[in-house]
Amino acid sequence: MKDSVHIFLGANSGTGFFSLYDQLLNARLHDLLIIKGSPGGGKSSFMRTIAEKLAAQGEEVIYVNCSGDPDSLDGVLFPKLKMGVVDGTAPHALEPIYTLAAERYVDLSRFCDVARAKEARREIMAHTDAYRAAYAEAYRVLRAADALESERRAAVYAAMDFDRLTRRMENIARREFGRPAGARGRVDRAFLGGLTHQGELCRFDVVDALCPRVYALADGWGLAARALERVSDAAAEAGFDVLACPNPDRPRELRHVLVPAAGAAFVTETAQCPYPGKAYRRVRVDAQPLAALSRAERARARFVGRVERSLRDEAAELLRRAKREHDALESAYNPCVDFDGVYALAEAEAKKMLELR
Repeated sequence: MKDSVHIFLGANSGTGFFSLYDQLLNARLHDLLIIKGSPGGGKSSFMRTIAEKLAAQGEEVIYVNCSGDPDSLDGVLFPKLKMGVVDGTAPHALEPIYTLAAERYVDLSRFCDVARAKEARREIMAHTDAYRAAYAEAYRVLRAADALESERRAAVYAAMDFDRLTRRMENIARREFGRPAGARGRVDRAFLGGLTHQGELCRFDVVDALCPRVYALADGWGLAARALERVSDAAAEAGFDVLACPNPDRPRELRHVLVPAAGAAFVTETAQCPYPGKAYRRVRVDAQPLAALSRAERARARFVGRVERSLRDEAAELLRRAKREHDALESAYNPCVDFDGVYALAEAEAKKMLELR
């Protein structure tokens, strides 16, 4: 990846919080710092300081944004160095597998005045309980929306010619990537967005930064997911590294495929998140099955879609409530934290990373 990019390794889905953080383990990186600490305890400040220091030395940075608050950080990765720093606290708790040899803890709670935190105990507990309750309610609403989406999809799926779409996408992939090579490329998975307290979000700017040719697939029904898996496989079989981006609402299926070395991306655009750039080619995936539906079936799908949209709006409002409570929780912790100590440790770790390269 050539420029600093922003991705997500977690998503607020119909099954609750879905994490892709585990793929950073198993000695995937030469040095992975797993941060432990309290809300407002300096985790984001620690990561931003290291990122700034390494970026100033010309290192490529991938920013891992928080699914709950896209303006906050959950990690920074330095792919050329094979190093990274990640927030290892709930809901994406991480524990080292190859302790010190590959992954190691950084405990920022050492910079927190425990006695002072105890004095704020009642406030801390109240805001913690409130933001956790808001998330739990948001996930209940998203489960209901997911059930409605399943109903909305049923008639369209029955009318869809999936084999035809797969053949078409395989032909495009063959032109873009060529025939299978000897060594298979690596496939990484990351979300480009999802439902946040800011509403529906997709970082199409990342697509434009990495891939000059963008195939935009108009598909509000998840119809292209299987074909996108074949595109991802074809690129990897041709020796290209792939960034496969799951659907944040249904993380078991793909929504986008980026192949930076080939300069090609296949992205799904929906009514909520249309691709804003100039597409190399647009494919109307949903045209054929929608045309096959009866008037009553189309009316039913529109009605279910409106109810589903209303539920997702309600979930976004609950995420905004969770954000307000989490901000208040961080404010309760902030006075307890020695941020000078946090910044000094971050600078020392950045220096260590630069020496290791």
